[in-house]
Amino acid sequence: MDNVTKFKELVAQYCDVAAEDMTDDMRLREDLGLSSLDFMSFLGELEDEFDVELEQENAVKVRTIGEALEMLLSLTEAA
Repeated sequence: MDNVTKFKELVAQYCDVAAEDMTDDMRLREDLGLSSLDFMSFLGELEDEFDVELEQENAVKVRTIGEALEMLLSLTEAA
């Protein structure tokens, strides 16, 4: 399973949208319905699953699936 699929499967655990139906322009909070608590829990799982460390200052600015993937892929490539 590639990182994009794994990422979307993780997001799908927090919302009612199937991973295969997610698009890069979907907003995590508005379109997918992640609450602030869900979002923070999601970030923690993301760090564990991909063995990365997110800078909270940057992570809280993420609004869309595409932005989150871009941030994640840049961190996994740097590792």
